[in-house]
Amino acid sequence: MSPFTSLLGRDMRLAVRVGGGALMGALFFLVVVSMIPFAIGPDLALLARIGPAILWLGALLASLLALDRLFATDYEDGSLDLLMMGGMPLELAVATKAIAHWITTGLPLVIVAPLLGLMLNVELHAVGWLALTLAAGTPALTFLGLIGAALSVALRRGGLLVAVLVLPLTVPVLIFGVAAANAAIVGPAPFGPPFTILCALSLASLVLGPIAAAAVLRHGLE
Repeated sequence: MSPFTSLLGRDMRLAVRVGGGALMGALFFLVVVSMIPFAIGPDLALLARIGPAILWLGALLASLLALDRLFATDYEDGSLDLLMMGGMPLELAVATKAIAHWITTGLPLVIVAPLLGLMLNVELHAVGWLALTLAAGTPALTFLGLIGAALSVALRRGGLLVAVLVLPLTVPVLIFGVAAANAAIVGPAPFGPPFTILCALSLASLVLGPIAAAAVLRHGLE
C-alpha cells in the first residue's frame, strides 16, 4: 500500500470515528437549510429564488466545522512531526488530508443537496445542476480551508480563527457557485461561464492550497 492510500484511509477512518465528520456535517447542513423556511415564511416563490444561495451558505458553514481539527489532532499526538520528517512530500501529505476531509465532509453534502433542494421548492429538473455546482465548488472550500487550518496550528489558535481566515477566501467560490446554480435554475444568464470559473477556482485551490499550507506548517513548526 502506498503512503498516499495509507494516509488517505487513516484520515477517513479518523474523520468518521472522531466526531463523525460525515454525519456531523450532513446534519448541520440539514439543520441550517431546514430552519430557513421557518424564518422567511411559506413563500414558495421566494424559497425557490433564494434556494441555491441557502444551500451554498449551508455547505460553506458545514465544511468549516471540522477544519480546525484537520491538523490539530495530528499536532497533539505527534503525527504531524512524522509527516513533516517522512519520505512523502509535505505538500502531498497535506493534499491527501484535504481529499480525505472532502470525501467525509464535502461529498455527503453533495449527496443530500438534491433532497434539501426539493425542500426549498427547487424544481426537480434543476436539483441535479445544483448538486453539480456543489460537487465542483466544495473542493475549493476544503483546499482553501487548508491554509486557515495550517495557520491555526502554527499560531497555536483554533476554532474561530479558522473561520475568520477562511471565509474571506471563499467569497469568490460562493459568488460563482450561486451564480452557476441560479443560471441553471432560473436563468436567463448562461450556465457555462460561472460554472467554468467555479471549476477553475477549485483547480487553482487544489494546487495553491497544499503549497501554502505546507509552507505555513514548515515556517510555524520547525
